[in-house]
Amino acid sequence: MTENITTPSDLTGIRASDAEREAVATRLREAVSAGFLTLAEADERQAAAYAAVTRAELTPLTADLPTAEEPAAPPEPRRGPLTSGARRRLAVHAAVVGFLAAFLVTRWAMDPAPWFWPVWPMFWLGISLLVHRRFATRAATPPAAAA
Repeated sequence: MTENITTPSDLTGIRASDAEREAVATRLREAVSAGFLTLAEADERQAAAYAAVTRAELTPLTADLPTAEEPAAPPEPRRGPLTSGARRRLAVHAAVVGFLAAFLVTRWAMDPAPWFWPVWPMFWLGISLLVHRRFATRAATPPAAAA
């Protein structure tokens, strides 16, 4: 949003429009969400903005606030669905983990070990599967929520 730079002497007699009052109120709400104003300060200033008759009354309400900068691009969503290639690689990884877990349990059953030693390799195999799923390639947009 571009703002016209005018001096207060130019604004003394010009009446403020509803759109100008609403623009000041919107800027005040944005200042609250960014942490520049407290809720009490914003309430006072918004009441003054809606009660303003001239542009000169609107100017001091936002004079101490920083100018609005172009917002940064939102971060790319990470929680979209897995791509088909990522699902296939994850399925292969899960199959290998399942095969190794079955092999370790079978080996333990044939071994005279008194405790269940395959728990540790199976734990790390499970962690590798979770990490793979967490960092798998995802589609650019998340699926639409069912209504």
